[in-house]
Amino acid sequence: MNNTETKTGTTTIGLVCKDGLVLAADKRATSGYLISYKKFDKIINITDSIAVTVAGTVSDVQLLTKYLKAELKLKDIRTGRETSVREAANLLANFVYSNIRKFSLIPGISHFIVGGKDSAGFHMYDLSPDGSIVEVDDYISSGSGSVMAFGVLETLYKKGLSVEEGVKLAAKGINAAVQRDIASGNGVDIVTITKDGVKKVFSKEIEYRIEA
Repeated sequence: MNNTETKTGTTTIGLVCKDGLVLAADKRATSGYLISYKKFDKIINITDSIAVTVAGTVSDVQLLTKYLKAELKLKDIRTGRETSVREAANLLANFVYSNIRKFSLIPGISHFIVGGKDSAGFHMYDLSPDGSIVEVDDYISSGSGSVMAFGVLETLYKKGLSVEEGVKLAAKGINAAVQRDIASGNGVDIVTITKDGVKKVFSKEIEYRIEA
């Protein structure tokens, strides 16, 4: 997660479980080699049943998620029904596509993992910085720490794991990333999406101090 750099320095994870979804992310925001913020929440609730992880240029991901929240509320009012996860993901993908192609001195790089529940069940989508969208049926990770996280997920993820197991696996994946990726760190947030909706189940800040 960067303020001015185009590289997405962060680690986010999404897991598909038999009884829901798990989203996880670290808490560090960077500006180049500077840690600009240590308590950044990279998992954002869009509705009571949809949440997204964010990576990229801070101003862009904040603005695009605000647009998404507003548009979904208007859509629900106009149609009289709850928006599906696929509709929300497609709308956000359109925002990302338009954003990356606008001329700007600061490139609008943004990467989202969208997870949610609707009448058809649980769904997760990976939205790349170019606006492409892919449905995920197992696991996904984004950001500079994703290489380390994928190593953990490839080894330990199994089909049919429970949300409780998914929370533990997501924590291991984020921990692996913060141990080796300088742009990830300062803590972890974990959110579950179950039949009861979006719920933050774990949040821990980690301080790094060197004693003289």
